[in-house]
Amino acid sequence: MSTGRRIRWDNVSTVGSAAILLGAELIGAGLAAGWALAALFEASWVWELIFEGAFGLLALYGIYRFVLKAKSIEPFVEG
Repeated sequence: MSTGRRIRWDNVSTVGSAAILLGAELIGAGLAAGWALAALFEASWVWELIFEGAFGLLALYGIYRFVLKAKSIEPFVEG
Protein backbone atom coordinates (compact mmCIF):
# COMPACT_ATOMS: atom_id res chain seq x y z
CA MET A 1 0.00 0.00 0.00
CA SER A 2 1.23 3.44 -0.88
CA THR A 3 1.07 6.13 1.79
CA GLY A 4 1.28 8.96 -0.74
CA ARG A 5 4.63 10.24 0.52
CA ARG A 6 7.09 11.48 -2.09
CA ILE A 7 10.76 12.24 -1.79
CA ARG A 8 11.60 15.85 -2.67
CA TRP A 9 14.77 15.24 -4.68
CA ASP A 10 15.35 18.95 -5.26
CA ASN A 11 15.53 19.55 -1.50
CA VAL A 12 17.66 16.45 -0.93
CA SER A 13 20.17 17.51 -3.58
CA THR A 14 20.28 21.10 -2.29
CA VAL A 15 20.93 20.05 1.31
CA GLY A 16 23.36 17.32 0.23
CA SER A 17 25.36 19.70 -1.94
CA ALA A 18 25.51 22.32 0.79
CA ALA A 19 26.53 19.68 3.35
CA ILE A 20 29.38 18.51 1.11
CA LEU A 21 30.63 22.08 0.67
CA LEU A 22 30.31 22.91 4.35
CA GLY A 23 31.83 19.56 5.34
CA ALA A 24 34.91 20.06 3.20
CA GLU A 25 35.48 23.47 4.75
CA LEU A 26 34.81 22.38 8.33
CA ILE A 27 36.96 19.27 8.18
CA GLY A 28 39.78 21.16 6.45
CA ALA A 29 39.62 23.92 9.06
CA GLY A 30 39.49 21.37 11.88
CA LEU A 31 42.56 19.50 10.66
CA ALA A 32 44.42 22.76 10.10
CA ALA A 33 43.50 23.99 13.58
CA GLY A 34 44.75 20.76 15.14
CA TRP A 35 48.02 21.01 13.25
CA ALA A 36 48.46 24.68 14.15
CA LEU A 37 47.66 24.11 17.82
CA ALA A 38 50.16 21.27 18.02
CA ALA A 39 52.81 23.43 16.33
CA LEU A 40 52.06 26.33 18.69
CA PHE A 41 52.68 24.18 21.75
CA GLU A 42 55.51 22.26 20.07
CA ALA A 43 53.66 19.03 20.81
CA SER A 44 54.63 15.58 19.56
CA TRP A 45 52.98 14.00 16.54
CA VAL A 46 50.75 11.96 18.84
CA TRP A 47 49.26 15.12 20.33
CA GLU A 48 48.94 16.55 16.83
CA LEU A 49 46.82 13.54 15.85
CA ILE A 50 44.76 13.90 19.03
CA PHE A 51 44.11 17.60 18.34
CA GLU A 52 43.23 16.89 14.71
CA GLY A 53 40.93 14.07 15.75
CA ALA A 54 39.13 16.22 18.30
CA PHE A 55 38.63 19.08 15.85
CA GLY A 56 37.62 16.60 13.15
CA LEU A 57 34.93 15.18 15.42
CA LEU A 58 33.69 18.69 16.16
CA ALA A 59 33.51 19.29 12.41
CA LEU A 60 31.46 16.12 11.90
CA TYR A 61 29.10 17.22 14.67
CA GLY A 62 28.74 20.60 12.95
CA ILE A 63 27.85 18.90 9.66
CA TYR A 64 25.31 16.72 11.45
CA ARG A 65 23.66 19.74 13.10
CA PHE A 66 23.61 21.58 9.77
CA VAL A 67 21.84 18.72 8.01
CA LEU A 68 19.27 18.45 10.80
CA LYS A 69 18.52 22.19 10.68
CA ALA A 70 18.45 22.26 6.88
CA LYS A 71 16.12 19.25 6.82
CA SER A 72 13.65 21.10 9.04
CA ILE A 73 13.64 24.03 6.60
CA GLU A 74 13.81 22.01 3.36
CA PRO A 75 11.77 18.85 4.07
CA PHE A 76 12.98 15.70 2.31
CA VAL A 77 9.51 14.12 2.13
CA GLU A 78 6.13 15.58 1.30
CA GLY A 79 2.73 14.16 1.71
